[in-house]
Amino acid sequence: MAPATSTLRAEAGRGALPRRALAQYLRLLRLYPVLTKAATSGILSALGNFLAQMIEKRRKKENGSQKLDVSGPLRYAIFGFFFTGPLSHYFYLFLERWVPPEVPLAGVLKLLLDRVLFAPAFLLLFFVIMNFLEWPRIRAKADIYRALALSQALLPVHVILGEHLSYLTSGEAQAPG
Repeated sequence: MAPATSTLRAEAGRGALPRRALAQYLRLLRLYPVLTKAATSGILSALGNFLAQMIEKRRKKENGSQKLDVSGPLRYAIFGFFFTGPLSHYFYLFLERWVPPEVPLAGVLKLLLDRVLFAPAFLLLFFVIMNFLEWPRIRAKADIYRALALSQALLPVHVILGEHLSYLTSGEAQAPG
């Protein structure tokens, strides 16, 4: 009977670490929301750039001829930490005050405001900052227009997902206690 008990404890212990990590993360979000979001954004931005480079390298089937650009994840970490995290935090706080949950279709309205106001300004800021961080390489204007067009072309997807996931920001979703 002892082996079954130890197996149950081991299985219960497997999920304990992710639950504790999530609880700690949520605690940090309550205590230091901007700093936590900035750090999260910086880490995820750097990781995203690193993964994009790995995928691009595999897509081109390059064995070792081209090394990864280690400055890329650093640039993205800087942008995520100093811009994405803090700006998103304050913009979405502003949206919560400007469009209260009682407004009909509040989630869709917030999403449209995000895509029409925030996304273009944020993309422009992204390209300006990345051009500064990548000096002397300058991105072409066509990159900016292409990124903005793609962002707006995905608006229907954002609306559909936003409406289905709006419960996450509505207060109905509770953090695990």
